[in-house]
Amino acid sequence: MTTYCIIDDEPIAHRIIEGYCAELPYLQKIGNAYNAFEASRMVTQEKVDLIFLDLNMPKMTGFEWLKTISTPPKIIVTSAHKEFAMEGYEFDVLDYLLKPFSFQRFLKAVNRVNETKKESAIETSNSGGEQGSFFLKGDKTYHQVHVEDILFVQAYGNYSKVFFKEEMILSHEKISTLENLLPKDSFLRVHKSFIVSLKKIERIQGNQIFIQNHKVAIGQTYRSIVNRLLEG
Repeated sequence: MTTYCIIDDEPIAHRIIEGYCAELPYLQKIGNAYNAFEASRMVTQEKVDLIFLDLNMPKMTGFEWLKTISTPPKIIVTSAHKEFAMEGYEFDVLDYLLKPFSFQRFLKAVNRVNETKKESAIETSNSGGEQGSFFLKGDKTYHQVHVEDILFVQAYGNYSKVFFKEEMILSHEKISTLENLLPKDSFLRVHKSFIVSLKKIERIQGNQIFIQNHKVAIGQTYRSIVNRLLEG
């Protein structure tokens, strides 16, 4: 579960973000702040993992407020002013959402929280615990994908096909995005168009990997990586 709060002086912005967050069950709202003073009180009193931060607020801007926080939570900026985007790099913000933003764009930003969170839904715990999950958009549906159930991923233009034992999801994410999401100790890029689950490989023959009833090609530039896997 990721806890979040919204810091914005516009009530309609709170409603929009709350509506988007309601579609993602792993997000839990801690509270709302309409100025920097309320924000400081909330962050010091509550455990907040993620802040949706507006910049143009009265008395103190969002970035001015960040300078007063010694160890701020993860920050996603939500602003109508694109000219401040470069400044966001100085504060190591996760993403900069330009108002008005779509749910798809919002979801991409939130997924970056999972990429950086130490105990994110896609990482394996140090004790060898169960791998987690993340949400993947397919058509107009958001699927909760359990990492351990994925057989392999195939590039499909600017989309990706994610294969499971009983189904395939056509994802709106590029294969490079999914490569960054998937734990590197469990998945391997074997072709510019394929990422495979190491645990699901049944056999390797020639330049092909067999996973259940699927055949996955090994790219020439990735052959040495697969060879190291066999030698290990």
